[in-house]
Amino acid sequence: MAAVAEYFDVDKSQFWQQIIPSHQPAILRQAVKHWPSVVAAGKSDLLLQEYFAGLESRKEVNTILAHPDTKGRLTYNDTLTGFNFERQKAPVTAVLNELRRIAGKKDALHIAVQSARTDVCLPEFSNQNVMPLLDTDVVPRIWAGNKIVVPAHFDDADNLACVVAGKRRFTLFPPDQVSNLYIGPLDFTPAGAPVSLVDITAPDMTKFPRFEQALEQAQIAELEPGDVLFIPALWWHHVESLSAVNVLINYWWGGSLADDTNKASPFDSLLHTLLTIKQLPEHQRKHWQALFGHFVFHDASDPCSHLPKGCGSVQGELTEPRKEKIVDWLQSQIKHL
Repeated sequence: MAAVAEYFDVDKSQFWQQIIPSHQPAILRQAVKHWPSVVAAGKSDLLLQEYFAGLESRKEVNTILAHPDTKGRLTYNDTLTGFNFERQKAPVTAVLNELRRIAGKKDALHIAVQSARTDVCLPEFSNQNVMPLLDTDVVPRIWAGNKIVVPAHFDDADNLACVVAGKRRFTLFPPDQVSNLYIGPLDFTPAGAPVSLVDITAPDMTKFPRFEQALEQAQIAELEPGDVLFIPALWWHHVESLSAVNVLINYWWGGSLADDTNKASPFDSLLHTLLTIKQLPEHQRKHWQALFGHFVFHDASDPCSHLPKGCGSVQGELTEPRKEKIVDWLQSQIKHL
């Protein structure tokens, strides 16, 4: 697998003008090494816990517990009717304390805090640990745990993943590798995003033969505390936490994950399309494919170049009143599915 491109001493201008437009993953080495949280983690896990205790609101966050037999891989059960972990709630520092207590013990539970908003559980974190590459209104989230494996999945937003404590390995696949990743049920997922059924750490090439093609396109990132990984929206990423105590802070922007006022996602359209088009005869599906290619993906030309400006057509720039009418109409149509 190819290594993800590395950058050093990246400033905001380079990040937005060079790295983001490349639409490729990038490692920003030691971009947050100055954070007080990273400095505390570099001294000891105890000092990291004490640092977070000084920031914590004591609000409980979503916490995952998995049996030792899972080897920390958070996924489905064998029949895809449920998952191989349980969900509980606990304060962040209580989780960190438990991670320190069970570190090095055989048959210890696998524990993970996932995607907890720091403005809720660690309200002073952003003031003390400033992300210089993004605007201050982008809300960070904390991920903490021991040796956890998150199967390959994608997010609909751009992402900066900042390692505070422990080591992490990311394996990334371009969006077009979806057919080679053997995705599980779209409407029943471990954490909201579709996930690959392939165990990347020990792939069964007999069961998943096309995965070999995905590996040929994969990129790998090995991260230390202070390192930051840029993950472009829709890139599949498999995440391995490699230490007894791992903490990561991430920032999403530019997608539904980052927008608390509008949770609508293009993924919703995919599900709707599966309900309305998938069962049609092949010749009709091909016709709809042509319509989507023209009106949505602009395969050959601008679909509204021949229309008067300001006409408010759905394939052009919509006026707000027209948009509201279309949303109301779509809602009424969904009721008939």
